[in-house]
Amino acid sequence: MIPIQDLLNRIRWDDAFATGYFVIGYHDRVSGEIVQVPLQDVEFVQGNHFFFQFTGPNGTVREVPLHRIREVYKNGELIWHRDR
Repeated sequence: MIPIQDLLNRIRWDDAFATGYFVIGYHDRVSGEIVQVPLQDVEFVQGNHFFFQFTGPNGTVREVPLHRIREVYKNGELIWHRDR
């Protein structure tokens, strides 16, 4: 399995691979569940390779470390997962 940073870079920079609908599933420490976020709602802060951020449904900006990403889907199909 490739590192998550490599997969995210491929999605961002490989136009042929990046066509489709991507969803990131991360482990939420509070709920203990996997929370899914559409990649289009995710922002990667330039120069920071350790987390992503997105605005939650209540309007708060959430920062999630990349090591908490557990799964990535493309067009509803699981293409990457982290062993637990």
